[in-house]
Amino acid sequence: MSDDGNGTREIRVDYLARVEGEGRLYARVRDGELEDVEFGIFEPPRFFEAFLRGRPFTDAPDITARICGICPVAYQMSSVHAMERARRAVVDGELRTLRRLLYCGEWLESHGLHVYMLHAPDFLGYESAVHMAADHREVVEQGLRLKRAGNAIVTLLGGREVHPINVRVGGFYRAPTMHELQTLVPELEWARDAAAETARWTAQLPMPDIEIDYDFVSLRHPDEYPFNEGRIVSTSGLDIAAEEWPEHFVEEHKERSNALHAYFRSGGMFKVGPLARFALNADRLTPLAANVVAELGLSMPCRNPFQSIVVRSIEMVFAAEEALRIISEYKRPPESFVPIEPGPGVGSAATEAPRGLLWHRYELDEAGRIAEARIVPPTSQNQAVIESDVRRVLGEHLHLDDEALTWRLEQTIRNYDPCISCATHFLKVEIDRA
Repeated sequence: MSDDGNGTREIRVDYLARVEGEGRLYARVRDGELEDVEFGIFEPPRFFEAFLRGRPFTDAPDITARICGICPVAYQMSSVHAMERARRAVVDGELRTLRRLLYCGEWLESHGLHVYMLHAPDFLGYESAVHMAADHREVVEQGLRLKRAGNAIVTLLGGREVHPINVRVGGFYRAPTMHELQTLVPELEWARDAAAETARWTAQLPMPDIEIDYDFVSLRHPDEYPFNEGRIVSTSGLDIAAEEWPEHFVEEHKERSNALHAYFRSGGMFKVGPLARFALNADRLTPLAANVVAELGLSMPCRNPFQSIVVRSIEMVFAAEEALRIISEYKRPPESFVPIEPGPGVGSAATEAPRGLLWHRYELDEAGRIAEARIVPPTSQNQAVIESDVRRVLGEHLHLDDEALTWRLEQTIRNYDPCISCATHFLKVEIDRA
């Protein structure tokens, strides 16, 4: 933070805490007016799409899981669905249901981590969850326990809680027994009720009163709140299959960023993530989750980006409820996977990562090797709208001093729980005031 004595003010934050990856924000203010905002990701490119080329299609789940340590299930699920579509294979019944259960675990652990450890400190004025624990020990311990409840599902179904190894194209290497799933029930019953309390708690947090007219994009399924399947829809009327994503969306390179910015081909930004899912699928929530929404009087659609912490909490209620329903109805399948022979094909799939829509596309050669791969993470799809939010919030809060303004801008970006490492193909903040 500096002041040259001539009215020029500059704020620099080398790295934004409580996000995954590295990025920067540059803002220029002249004579009290906002001139420019640039949100850039400088995390080095990781080249996962290149790593996949030439590998057997069966390697995709294990390789893509390494893209993210927080949401590896999302990358595995998008890859296996795309491969199965490329080979025209159908995976249904209990195997399909087990995939939803695995996704329940990831949403619980990822949302629990974000709500309590990464985002709540912003609202309560703490530098980190460690600092927050000094005054709110029980709150932090509850968040850790919610995360563990999700990790327990991922560990049982995936073989381990980070980068699961039990997922394969066609299903799983081993399906759990009913007894094994039953061991999860007591903690999931606690998690369901704790998540409901979390939603009530987050709804009381102090947050800016702001409404932004987003065009939301998410999956929508005829019968379910979406995890693995559904059509890609938007609040502006889009309704397409996953294969049609390139016909309606485009990625553009910005010199300031190692992540691509996504836009509608027809023009304009869009938003993916919990607020988008909620806007387009609130009628698919489980009973307790729907009751909590009604109790809180949350607007639908919810257009306050800072209320994403509340919607994530509601999605934790849903994930715990859905997990308990799946376990109660489970019957172990006779086979843990559907055999799929190697061969040529093209397949696309989208699933709902905790942070939003995740799209994969693969081309396979005659031997079933990956000839081309394309992965579009939610954070890269949100990058343009993140920058737009920062511009809006900055413009409305120029009266704040540099320290308070920087805090609010970081909080704005953490609304998205950005997975910057996943997005590269966060935050160094510079505010230049004159």
